[in-house]
Amino acid sequence: MSGMGLQPKHIPQRTCIACRQGDAKRELVRLVRVADGRVEIDPTGKRNGRGAYLCRSRNCWEVALKRCSIERALRLDMLHPADREHLEQFASRLA
Repeated sequence: MSGMGLQPKHIPQRTCIACRQGDAKRELVRLVRVADGRVEIDPTGKRNGRGAYLCRSRNCWEVALKRCSIERALRLDMLHPADREHLEQFASRLA
């Protein structure tokens, strides 16, 4: 097998639902719609359910919450008020 170079490891790319910029999956925050229709932050990126990604930028989170981008991406009629509050709190801690 000499002469075969190492293949670079594939890095999954995802797109932020607010700014539409692509980045490595691990650099973005995944939101997931769980079985009961609630929305949770998925730090592992591996939970079952429909997912959507946001940059680690407070501006992107504010835009996504204001424009209903999260509901659209996760195919929801509306965010549960407790979920919206949790996401707003998370966003407030971002730079």
